Amino acid sequence: MRVKTDDQLTDDLGNLKREAFNLRFQAATSQLEKPSRVKEVRRDIARIKTLQGERQRSSAK
Repeated sequence: MRVKTDDQLTDDLGNLKREAFNLRFQAATSQLEKPSRVKEVRRDIARIKTLQGERQRSSAK
């Protein structure tokens, strides 16, 4: 993920947030096929946000 540009990370973040939203609906309606995917998506979102924060802090110096 570190080799991706800021725009690519932002796009990925939007896609992952959309997927997390859909997974929450699937879980609520008991249609969730892979419950572990919820955890993976949440962690990927956190990774991207961490990278974005690091890049903002390093560019502010």
